[in-house]
Amino acid sequence: MTMKLTVARVLALIAMTVSLQAADSPVSAIDILLEPDARMLGQAAENNARLLKVHPTGFSLDATHTPHITMLQCFARTADLDKLYAAAGKVLASANVTAMKLVAFKYYYAPAGQEGVAGICAKPTPEILKLQADIIAAVKPFLAETGPIGAFTAPHTDPSNDAALIQYVSTFVPKMSGENFNPHVSTGVAPKAYLDQMLAEPFAPFTFSPAGAAVYQLGPFGTAAKKLKAWHLNASRH
Repeated sequence: MTMKLTVARVLALIAMTVSLQAADSPVSAIDILLEPDARMLGQAAENNARLLKVHPTGFSLDATHTPHITMLQCFARTADLDKLYAAAGKVLASANVTAMKLVAFKYYYAPAGQEGVAGICAKPTPEILKLQADIIAAVKPFLAETGPIGAFTAPHTDPSNDAALIQYVSTFVPKMSGENFNPHVSTGVAPKAYLDQMLAEPFAPFTFSPAGAAVYQLGPFGTAAKKLKAWHLNASRH
């Protein structure tokens, strides 16, 4: 019991230290994202509750695990974040983001050891692919090739998960962009065996739209953990 408490305290201190370091880090791990509408939020919450029943140590969808569609995960120079916000904001202001109609059509998961980070996938459309490309081009001058775990809000308890997350963010472009883009909303964590069963179930497609856009600092599991900037977008009138 004493050993468990000691380990827990050490991990908590490490997380607190990394969180404090992240605020002063020369590089920040960020997610430029779209915030989904109520239809998707409801579906994501329902799936999250289901996953927590089978895997209570997973994450709940809350203020530090915000449901979202990632457009770009990257490492950015912290001193240039205001310039990055301005560049991304111009792209978002010129796009008819909230008028986009996206079709959610399946579950998926990204494996992480014996577990997986589950999500609901939307079909890529020409509009969202162009938006992603334009965002990447606009913010490219302010990006760093990679960064340390201190660029995130907190580490994982397993350093191998930290290394995997750093690699994922470092290689998001090109591995998760363009023809490889998989727009999705992450909904939780569960054992891979359970997720394989979930993926085999019938999925009822539904249509939803983005309701806004934001930049978050990334946390463990690549979650949108700390809001840094938000844009409240209105559909363009033509």
